[in-house]
Amino acid sequence: METLSAVFYAAITVWLASEIYYKRILKSDETAEKKDRSTLNILWVVIMPSVFLGVYISKSTAFKITDQQWIYFFGLALILTGVFIRWVIIRSLGKYFTVDVSIRQDHKIKQDGIYQILRHPSYSFALLTFLGLGLYLNNWVSLFIVFVPVCLAFRYRIAVEEKALIETFGEDYLNYRKKTKMLIPLIY
Repeated sequence: METLSAVFYAAITVWLASEIYYKRILKSDETAEKKDRSTLNILWVVIMPSVFLGVYISKSTAFKITDQQWIYFFGLALILTGVFIRWVIIRSLGKYFTVDVSIRQDHKIKQDGIYQILRHPSYSFALLTFLGLGLYLNNWVSLFIVFVPVCLAFRYRIAVEEKALIETFGEDYLNYRKKTKMLIPLIY
């Protein structure tokens, strides 16, 4: 269990460092049309207290999901999968990925790869990471606190982003939206 904890803390450190890196380096440039409506700030304002409160509650209450060890391994696997695949998705978007909702002058709707089935895979895998964290904490209340507010914040951001994409691409984006799911393949 000690090794698992070390891997967990290493994974959380890499996850936090990558998100700070994205926030500092991957902002839109001055030529992009800003459409963010403070969603990036809202995400950070929701995520930080949710994570800290979730961790605190997991240590101070006894609402265990299970007494079995598999939940820690499963939660950690979801964290690592979410962080890694989100990184791959961000790399695949290249210059079109920004942490703030914005539209570049030469912006295109990405419809290949995972974007053939999901419109917001980066958010899907970010949420998978939070789900993994909630499961790793092995506490029903912590799972709720870590996952639900973050889901709501991402859902608001998606609404802002989709409005911007519809304003920019019109019928092209609406047609793309009809063919794909928002966050969960074949479901939602």
